[in-house]
Amino acid sequence: MRRLALPLFLVTLLLGGCAEEQAGPPTQAGGTALSSPSMAVVGATASRYLVVSQMGTLPGGLSEEVTELGATVLRTIPQIGVIVVEASNASFAADARHIQGVLSVVGDVRIRWTPREPVSLPTTIAEVAGDGPVFDDDFFAFLQWGLDAVDAPQAWAAGLRGEGAEVAVLDGGFDLGHPDLAPNVDFGLSLNLVSGESLQYDPALDPSGFSHGSHTAGIVAAADNAFGTIGVAPDASLILVKVLGDSGSGSFSDILAGIVYAADVGADVISMSLGATFSHRGEVFDQDGELVARIPAADVQELIVVTDRATTYAYQMGSTVVASAGNAAKDGNKDKDRVHVPSDGANVLSVSATRPIGWIMDPYSTDLDVPASYTNYGTSVIDFSGPGGDFDPSVEGICNIGLGDIPCYVYDGVFSLTYQGWAWAAGTSMAAPHVAGVAALIIGQHGGSMKPSQVLRELRRSADDLGKPGKDMWYGYGRVNAYNAVN
Repeated sequence: MRRLALPLFLVTLLLGGCAEEQAGPPTQAGGTALSSPSMAVVGATASRYLVVSQMGTLPGGLSEEVTELGATVLRTIPQIGVIVVEASNASFAADARHIQGVLSVVGDVRIRWTPREPVSLPTTIAEVAGDGPVFDDDFFAFLQWGLDAVDAPQAWAAGLRGEGAEVAVLDGGFDLGHPDLAPNVDFGLSLNLVSGESLQYDPALDPSGFSHGSHTAGIVAAADNAFGTIGVAPDASLILVKVLGDSGSGSFSDILAGIVYAADVGADVISMSLGATFSHRGEVFDQDGELVARIPAADVQELIVVTDRATTYAYQMGSTVVASAGNAAKDGNKDKDRVHVPSDGANVLSVSATRPIGWIMDPYSTDLDVPASYTNYGTSVIDFSGPGGDFDPSVEGICNIGLGDIPCYVYDGVFSLTYQGWAWAAGTSMAAPHVAGVAALIIGQHGGSMKPSQVLRELRRSADDLGKPGKDMWYGYGRVNAYNAVN
C-alpha cells in the first residue's frame, strides 16, 4: 500500500515576553565556523569536491599532492579519509583520481535536506491548561501526545530522565535563547559548521520562520522548567551541531564533518532529522521529493560509501546514530533503485513515523500508532518507529481549547519548539528525536555510557511490537517505549 504524502502544516505560538526573562547565550559556541562547500553551478569559476582516500584515513602528503594540482584545501576529515577542496581547473577531478591512494573524487553536492514548511499561523498566547493527559507542570505538555505514545512520563516516574547522556542534534540553526532549550545545551561543545551563518537560527535567512533544529532538539530534551514543553529525556545534555543552513540546505561535507565531530566529542547519541534520496542512475532528490540534480551514477555510490564511513566511525567511537527515514511514502522493499541518506546507511537506526487521527477530540483513547501518510516504510529500511504526526484535513472541525480557533487536525502534529515560540510540525524529522530521546533515557540509566550495540539491544527488547509480529514494514522492530526500556 502506498500512502499519499501531504504538505506540512505549521502553526507557530510566539513567546509572550519570555525573551526578557533570561540573558541569551552567545550566538555561536564551540569554536569558529568552518568553510561550507557548495555544489558548482553553471558558469561557476570553481567547483568543490570530496577527495576520498582508499583507506579510512588520509595518506601522508595527500593534501600537498592535491594542492599541487591547483586545488585549495578547505577542510580535512582525516578520521574518514576525506579532503574537501575547491578547484577551478576543469580537469582537477580526473587528475586527482590518479593520485596514489585516492579512491574517488566526487562533487560536494549541496541540496535541501529538510522539508519546507509552507504555512505559518502565528498567534501570541498566555499559559493555558487543556483537556488532555497531564504529564508535567510545563504548561504545554498536555499537547505532546508523542510523550504519551512512548510512555515517557512513566519512565520519569521511575526516576529515569536521561541524566548523564549527551545527545548531538545535527540540524539547521537553533534558538539558543529559548527558555525550553537553553538550560540543557552544552554551549562549550556545540558548534556551527556552516560558513556565513551562526549557530543561532536567523529567521531572515529562512522564509518559513520555522526553526527545524529547535523543534527536533526540543523533542529530545526540552527542559523540565515549569514552562512551555518538555523533552523525552528532559535531563539529557544537548550538543547542538549546525550542519545545514537556516533554509534547510547544506552540503555533504558539512554533514560528514558534523557526524565525525559529534563522535569525537563523545556524543552518546547522534540525532539527524535530515535526509536526501539518490537513485543509482545519478538522480538526486531533496527532502521534498523534488529532483534537484543529476550527477554521475558512479558518484552516487561513492557518496554512499563515504557517508557509511562517517556513520561507522561514529558507531565505533560509541555513538548511537539515529536518523529520520524520509517522507516520500517509499516502499524500501520494492524500490531498490533509490537510497535514502543517511538513514539507509551503515550502523544507522532508521525511524519511520506514526500519528493519531483526531487526537484532540478524544485524547484519552485515540490510537497514537497509525502509520503516517508520508513515511517511508519497508522491513529492509526501517528499524524503529516513533511519533511523527500528520495533518489530515479529513479530520474536520475547528477546536478551541484556549489557543484560539485552530483546525482540529493540526493537533495531530508534533508540538515542540521553534524560533521564539512553539509549533506543530509533522514528519519523520519529528519521529527520529523521539527515538533519540528514548535512547538517552536508556544510556542515562546505565550511568551515561553504553555501546551502540547495547542500546540497540535494549531498544529492540523494549519496543512495542506493533503490526505483524517481529520486524515489519511500518514499525520495524516496533514503536519505541521509554518505560519498557528503563524498567
